Amino acid sequence: MNLPFRFAIRYVFSKKTTNAINLISMISVFGIALGSMALIVILSVFNGFEDLLRDLIGVFKPDIHLTAKEGKVFTLTKDQMSKLEKVEGVISISQVLEEIALFEYEGIQNIGTIKGIDENFLTVIAMDSTLQRGRFDIGGSSKGNQQLAVVGATIEHTLQIRGMQANPLTVFMPKRGETKVSITKKPFDQRELYPSGVFSVRQVDYDNTVITNLKFVQELLAYKSGEISALEIKTDPAFNTAQIQSDIRTIMGEAYFVKNRFEQDEAFFKITNMEKWVGFLIFAFTLVLVAFNMVGALWMLVLEKRKDIANLKAMGATDALVRNIFLAEGALLSGIGVAVGTIAAVIICVLQQQFGLVPLEGAGSTFLIQSYPVSMRISDFIVVILTVLIIGIGAALLPAMRAARIKSLVRED
Repeated sequence: MNLPFRFAIRYVFSKKTTNAINLISMISVFGIALGSMALIVILSVFNGFEDLLRDLIGVFKPDIHLTAKEGKVFTLTKDQMSKLEKVEGVISISQVLEEIALFEYEGIQNIGTIKGIDENFLTVIAMDSTLQRGRFDIGGSSKGNQQLAVVGATIEHTLQIRGMQANPLTVFMPKRGETKVSITKKPFDQRELYPSGVFSVRQVDYDNTVITNLKFVQELLAYKSGEISALEIKTDPAFNTAQIQSDIRTIMGEAYFVKNRFEQDEAFFKITNMEKWVGFLIFAFTLVLVAFNMVGALWMLVLEKRKDIANLKAMGATDALVRNIFLAEGALLSGIGVAVGTIAAVIICVLQQQFGLVPLEGAGSTFLIQSYPVSMRISDFIVVILTVLIIGIGAALLPAMRAARIKSLVRED
């Protein structure tokens, strides 16, 4: 332990002649502890919501999503498909075709997304875990050659679908190439689908989707057999995603977007991060205000220790040594505060995780979670600790500079 910290520890724990110094020091440490605890808890709550939404959306998102930069659809050659399947880290590839459509069920209409998938889809997206009722069946039924589909919870609720495979869901799609409206000629193609199951990822955009087989959607949209709107790829977590993306771009060329999970919802994650760090800055500012108590305590301590400082300088102490003593004092007070605050924050977060002490306002039985989610991350702890220490040392700077200017000889009255 170096000399400035030895003096700082002695000044922190020694009895002062003025009780106000002890009181102000305790208030500043308490304020820093409270602010540190609040910072960590707030960041952990933001992390909890981010993880929750990522898990919900991630069920419906592939590890890698490939689309054409120009045009709605593209055709994959056998050679390209063969090369993609051989990329290290690629587990499975699914071809999909998506489009906006108008749905009608017993006179009720709603606009949503129709998504055609191939036989590999369930090996890429774990849709089984989102199934609320019925079964995941998108094939042709033996009963009257019905075409089956799995509908999202929003579609089910909006169209008031009752029962599985009871009544048909009609899909309306504008005819390709039709630019003029004619009274005698219908501008829409229409087909019937029979709901076989209902899925929910608890996100309106995704739950407003009807999933059926790829061939049906290609015929509905009058596309050729090989035309698709996207490739959805599942990768091995043991492999580097960026490297897999690079390998896929090499095979497919620059005419395609190759996005990982983050890039598929880049705007969402950026907004979430922005909210998180705006909250951090607001609470960090309150710590700056709390630090003024520390400035007052250290300034009074400098005045009280004028004689000791003068004696130190008479013994050969430099201005830098004296300044470092009070900077170390600021760091020590901040360190005690952030240590207490961190321990308190960990206890609160663990209790919230285990017992849900703080419930979500208005949370009912239909809510996915009943209390605020929390997720502690070591990076947040590091950021908070460094921020508090910097604020503490900054608060000690003016008193430390004042102490350094005290002369080695002090005339006593």
